[in-house]
Amino acid sequence: MFKAKPFNITKEQVWRAFKKVRHRGEGTGVDNQTWDAFDASLSKHLYRVWNRMSSGSYMPPPVRMVEIPKAGGGVRPLGIPTVSDRIAQAVVAQELEALLEPLFHEDSYGYRPSRSAHDAIAKARKRCWQRDWVVDVDIKSFFDTLDHDLLMKAVRHHVGEPWMLLYIQRWLTAPVQHPDGRLEERTAGVPQGGVISPLLANLYLHYAFDMWMAREHPDLGFERYADDIVVHVRSQAEAELFKSALTKRFRECGLTVHPEKTQIVYCRDETRTVAYARTGFTFLGYDFRARRTLKQGRLCSNFSPAIAKKAVARLRGVMRTWRLHMAVTLDLAQIAKRINPALKGWLAYYGKFRPADMSAVFYVLNSRLVKWARRKYKNFRYNGDMARAWVKEQAVRTPKLFAHWQAGFVIV
Repeated sequence: MFKAKPFNITKEQVWRAFKKVRHRGEGTGVDNQTWDAFDASLSKHLYRVWNRMSSGSYMPPPVRMVEIPKAGGGVRPLGIPTVSDRIAQAVVAQELEALLEPLFHEDSYGYRPSRSAHDAIAKARKRCWQRDWVVDVDIKSFFDTLDHDLLMKAVRHHVGEPWMLLYIQRWLTAPVQHPDGRLEERTAGVPQGGVISPLLANLYLHYAFDMWMAREHPDLGFERYADDIVVHVRSQAEAELFKSALTKRFRECGLTVHPEKTQIVYCRDETRTVAYARTGFTFLGYDFRARRTLKQGRLCSNFSPAIAKKAVARLRGVMRTWRLHMAVTLDLAQIAKRINPALKGWLAYYGKFRPADMSAVFYVLNSRLVKWARRKYKNFRYNGDMARAWVKEQAVRTPKLFAHWQAGFVIV
């Protein structure tokens, strides 16, 4: 006789989860299974995920840990789930998001539908014009240290489905596999790279920070993108008091305000003339500081965001890995086809505010194209001016060939 599954998870839920995470993240988990290999036996693999989840027997495999270099030095641990585990996490995440999204604060922007980093940056810019001081908050090792008991308390407050509670608890405690193969039990934190991790992190900070702000500091505006937080205050004294109160609050929630990286910033421009050591901050890849701008026909100083110096250095580093000057077997159109997807992504993100400041990136790219021309064509090998003039001519003749040329970043 047919026996019903203990958990009412439909095959349609699994299919929607698969479509949501399909090819998001090409790194392989501990089983080394790729998306292509998963697709080769798609029905079998999806049935296995559904069968195990609906029967309660699904056990998350260990998360493969890799270390990603950080722009400012050091490394960031990134956890890579298996393909099947990404789908299983997405099954729960899509149900959990439907419950939590209506509750989240309007100034929480990270990993939420219909919200973006650009929205957070635009709101930060507006509030920096309105208030003179900022507390730039850094939480020390947030994703590695958030308290599981407090997180599950918040989850249970909103989730009644036993199967969701069961699997969230299992994902929190799934071991980590280090590069040397060593397995480590996890008693705190969520792995960056997990499908459900951003949602759980948002829930944690919803109570640890967002609701605390609404309750204790309703007159202070803030922008939070995951664990990147900017708070706007009216004076240095208020900033000092707030920083102290936040340090205490986070300590109660098992978190640590980074003592060096959490900074008080004065939003100095031509109308703000207080002498203070720190007059700028970085938020979501943009440097906020005073900049010269044209207003009503005159130059003035305006506190605004533009691509961060660290982001410029990172993008230049990516370009170095392309080794364009060595691609002498390719023609210009082939090079453009190869790198345009990256260029379009850079322009879409960093070109939103003060796009002209991206010239620091594309000047280097144009110089590399000149270097490529000198290696490819004998006539230019010993004459850099001729190579430069030739690349400039190509930009005039085919301005849509490269994404940055189309945006106006050509050799002048």
